[in-house]
Amino acid sequence: MSRLSEAEIKASLADVPDWSELDGEIQRTYQFSDFDEAMRFVNRVAEQAESSQHHPDILIRYNKVTLSLSTHDAGGITSKDFELARQADLFAST
Repeated sequence: MSRLSEAEIKASLADVPDWSELDGEIQRTYQFSDFDEAMRFVNRVAEQAESSQHHPDILIRYNKVTLSLSTHDAGGITSKDFELARQADLFAST
């Protein structure tokens, strides 16, 4: 899988407006009502990540979860990162 160009990243970010590019990754922080809800979200993301063999960096601060995505094998951001971002957004909204 090849890295996306800056133009492709910018266009892809339009589809996931709560995400931003930061230091060669895309990133978003989610806020939940409490720790339990945050952990349920993290577990859903972890299951999806494992099934697609694409593992994000996850930072948990009580009811806030920050996901940082990049494709390490490609050395940057790929379409795989945006696929997981969209899936995480779905998990957060259900």
